[in-house]
Amino acid sequence: MDKNACFAAGEPATVDSATLGDAQGRSWETLLEGSSPPRLNNHFDAGWIEHFPIIVHCHLRWDFVWQRPQQIFSRLAASHRIAYIEEPLAASPGDAATPRLQITEPQPNIIRIVPILSASIANIDDQCAAVLALMRIALLNHPLLRGHFKDPVQWFYSPMTAPSLLGKFGGHGVVYDCMDELANFRFAPADIAAREQFLMSHADVVFTGGYQLFKSKSRHHDNVQFYGCGVDVAHFGRARLAQTQVPATVAQLPRPVFGYFGVIDERLDYPLIAGLAQAFPNASIVMAGPVAKVEPDQLPQMPNIHWLGQQPYDSLPNLVKGFDVCLMPFALNDATRYINPTKTLEYMAAGMPIVSTAVADVVRNFTPVVAVAESHKAFFAAVDRAWRKPDPALIDAGVRRARGASWTATVKMMRGAIQTTLRASAGVADTIAVEAGAVQ
Repeated sequence: MDKNACFAAGEPATVDSATLGDAQGRSWETLLEGSSPPRLNNHFDAGWIEHFPIIVHCHLRWDFVWQRPQQIFSRLAASHRIAYIEEPLAASPGDAATPRLQITEPQPNIIRIVPILSASIANIDDQCAAVLALMRIALLNHPLLRGHFKDPVQWFYSPMTAPSLLGKFGGHGVVYDCMDELANFRFAPADIAAREQFLMSHADVVFTGGYQLFKSKSRHHDNVQFYGCGVDVAHFGRARLAQTQVPATVAQLPRPVFGYFGVIDERLDYPLIAGLAQAFPNASIVMAGPVAKVEPDQLPQMPNIHWLGQQPYDSLPNLVKGFDVCLMPFALNDATRYINPTKTLEYMAAGMPIVSTAVADVVRNFTPVVAVAESHKAFFAAVDRAWRKPDPALIDAGVRRARGASWTATVKMMRGAIQTTLRASAGVADTIAVEAGAVQ
């Protein structure tokens, strides 16, 4: 049977007591190779540096909102095998096939791994121990993993798993891609800052998705590099094409339409959104995205506010084409202090006027293309100007800015930075061996 056909539906990699007992009775290095893998500073393989496998530890689901991790790894997969390990899901009561891993290949070279654990395993380090045992078996036996992850680079998005999993896969390098200050988010674990300190003390390179994050993390690590938002210009540029159809859910709304797409969580200013609907009672306010960490009763319910829920990434250009003004109605709080919204360049690539609250990275990186408002009243006035008299010069400048900030170029630079760091760790002269076209 073809290996992809066998596991495409998420067939679990289960662990029975006999197999798990055998795994626990031998060292991890013995399980993989029969001996400890060479460290990079003792061994350097020029072929490996071009195609090293990557094991990712991420708090975001692969099929959630398409954002930084998906944009990066969908491109790195052209040259690297990716194991994308998500946070565990709790098994349903009575689920006899627990623990297990759901292992699928959503696109070539991207192996998505979702642990399914008993709900009774609540402690993060206990969860990691269970996942590690499952992964050790899967890396030896699963056809999508077996033989593909010798000497991987470990890549972390959340620091929570680092103390338990960092260095447990015989790897040669550690990347921390800090896309948000997670310690400032609602319901953040109390020990997340200490875990991040541990991760940063062991990371070879730290990437940040925002300039404010770069300044903050640079105080704690000597190899922090800022790689901000990228954009798929061809994808969002479809909003500027005559043949692109606006979905009926938006096309049938009263104009003007002021719209937002993205995660709907504690980072948004809900009084601002309600005030906008009141200030423009004949306009339509479209809010498209999954709701996270806020209760439904926190969302203002008014006749001209339309909560559309999560939209497929492929349909976002169609959706945004139906907007008259693109909104970034962020609250100014701890959760937004360090954000650098990916949607800014996506709105620009779509050729739309944009109005934002005064998020620090938006002010620094994207004015004057983005109209920034310091108060609710100023936000309403900026939306009114953008709708009634959109500035073609600023819109054209935004399109040009987006064209110069592709995800392809960003990922190529990040890949090169990792290779440079790994060569330096190995004491090998850096030859800047980023192959032309290696990242598509």
